[in-house]
Amino acid sequence: MDTLSFQQQQKAERLTDAFRLFNELSANLTHSYQGLEEQIAQLNRELAAARNERLHTLIEKEKLASRLQQILAALPAAVVVLNAQGMVIDCNNHAIDFLGEPVIGQFWSEVVGRSLQPVFESPHERQLRDGRKVNITHNVLGNHAEQVILLSDVSEIRSLQETLVQQKHLSAMGEMVAGLAHQVRTPLATAILYASQMSRPEIAEDKRRQFSAKILERLHYLERQVNDMLIFAKQGRMAMQGFSLTTLLAHLREAGDGYAGQFEIANMAGDLELLGNQDALRGALLNLINNAAEAGAQKIRLRAMAGVGGIDISVSDDGPGIPPDQRAKLFEPFFTTKSNGTGLGLAVVDSVARAHGGSVCCRSEPGNGTCFTLTLPCHNHYALSLSAGANNMEINHEAV
Repeated sequence: MDTLSFQQQQKAERLTDAFRLFNELSANLTHSYQGLEEQIAQLNRELAAARNERLHTLIEKEKLASRLQQILAALPAAVVVLNAQGMVIDCNNHAIDFLGEPVIGQFWSEVVGRSLQPVFESPHERQLRDGRKVNITHNVLGNHAEQVILLSDVSEIRSLQETLVQQKHLSAMGEMVAGLAHQVRTPLATAILYASQMSRPEIAEDKRRQFSAKILERLHYLERQVNDMLIFAKQGRMAMQGFSLTTLLAHLREAGDGYAGQFEIANMAGDLELLGNQDALRGALLNLINNAAEAGAQKIRLRAMAGVGGIDISVSDDGPGIPPDQRAKLFEPFFTTKSNGTGLGLAVVDSVARAHGGSVCCRSEPGNGTCFTLTLPCHNHYALSLSAGANNMEINHEAV
């Protein structure tokens, strides 16, 4: 009986220990569960805060994107975005208005060939199909793959500039007419005098030939003055067409055959194709040659070389040179150091150069001769070869 009671007592103690252990484990589980619930609640709060912040960021980005889209649409210029392959991936309404449909998804080179034409006097501008002129600039985005092209309408600005230039020319024409009056009257009176003498029957044949040569000389002088006046008057409005450099130099060679000194032509550029007014260019170069001859040069050399901006045609001589104070005014209309000069010769040269999209410069030192360099673009210099939507054409020139 005692043994049975002892065993029952042991079972009761073990059962008590088991319940106590169970209670402890239950308490630990309850505590752990509460900890997990708190962690889950904290994570939910953090996720909600992150979600709200992300939602706020997305809303701000949408507002910013909408604002940028409105600004892009309101810009008074055409904006075109290209990818690395030169394809249009985005544009605003002005771009569609300028270039016409389709634009997006098209290669920029195709859009250019379809909608943009070169402007002869300005290599950085293009003409739309409706006649408006636009200025083209481009920039590479930060990823160095995409490009942004901006087309700005400069038609009104160019119209105002042309009006201003026209007003200046009208003013200059008035001054020029007054300045040329006595220049035309004197050789004309001389020609009339010689012509009246030729009608006398007692004039010998050699005198008659001499008078005829004098009349022809005065008439040629008058023709040069009138040609200079006409070229200066219609600056920038010359008829342009293609011609070869070889043809131009051949005409100059024929005109230089009558020069008393040494005259030579060196063509180092080959038979390039030029776009311009051949008669005006020939007259401008003849002005340079005549100026060198009248300055007392014994040797005149005309040289044509291919340059960065197209072609450089230089006229150099071994004459007395030009002082620095006079070089600064060489291309100003009506500036002359000759007693019988009109001051239009070099102004015409400058006018012709600018009308062809080129320039003229002078290098001279007193006692060491003079060199005038006329820089002209070649015929294909205005090709619209915008491979990836950008074409920064520059005309660089210097005296050679």
